[in-house]
Amino acid sequence: MNTRFAVPVLFFSSAGWGLTWLPIKALSEQGLDGLQLVFIAFFSGALLLLPWLFRQRQQWRHKLHLMALVALAGGFANASFQTAIYHGDVIRVMILFYMLPVWSVLGGRLFLGERVDGVRILAVALCLSGAFIILDVAHTSWRGISWIDVLALGSGMGLAATNILFRFTQDIPVMSKVAAMFIGCAAMIGLSSLFVASAGGLPTVTATLWAAAYGGLWLTLITTGTQWGVTQMDAGRSAIIIVAELVVAVASTAIIMSADLQWYEIIGGIMVLVAAILEGSRSDEPAPATRPAQAR
Repeated sequence: MNTRFAVPVLFFSSAGWGLTWLPIKALSEQGLDGLQLVFIAFFSGALLLLPWLFRQRQQWRHKLHLMALVALAGGFANASFQTAIYHGDVIRVMILFYMLPVWSVLGGRLFLGERVDGVRILAVALCLSGAFIILDVAHTSWRGISWIDVLALGSGMGLAATNILFRFTQDIPVMSKVAAMFIGCAAMIGLSSLFVASAGGLPTVTATLWAAAYGGLWLTLITTGTQWGVTQMDAGRSAIIIVAELVVAVASTAIIMSADLQWYEIIGGIMVLVAAILEGSRSDEPAPATRPAQAR
């Protein structure tokens, strides 16, 4: 595994995710609602990736069940997160989604035999504590659990499952698996739009083209970078680095929107970055407790 190169790739891809609020904000101002934007973006990315999916079919055609799982988990993770963000309280959704390191460490241990050492436990604790401080959990209302909360929590589990599947299916090309993710997300959003009324009218041609460019270029690039990085390191390690996107999102919003960072946001950001550095600077990973089973 090329972890030395994978760490910066995963970090910068995560930073790209943390900056996605910029095109989303710009596209929403052009009249696109959440479902329209997500469907157009992921459908465009799926179309762009279809040539790789076709050319690499010999490497995955006998593992359709695993590709279906990637499409299901990856599609659910993206579709449920976007739906939860669109309908629910953003801060509350982010808190539940950023339980991701817990699910990734547990899943990596159970399904891939990844050993959890003291450094990883410390990094997870720092990561979660920093994320919860940034999101000001203490001042978030937790009266009752709604279906939006279930989607938000499930989206983190879905992404953890996706990352584990990417690690498990090392012999299937990353581009094919990313294509399956995009197809799964577009299909789920398309189905959900049949039951959820759109908040806006039909999108304009200009807005549609920009949304397609956002999905075909930006989302495709950062998703491929993220998922390639995930295949090169432990699931728990990658999940901790991915949470750095939260720091980028908060910092970029403060800089671009000329908003002052609160003291707790700065402290939380430092904790998340320290956790990412702890994992990213390791020269090796904990030896697996057991040898993971090979994909059939």
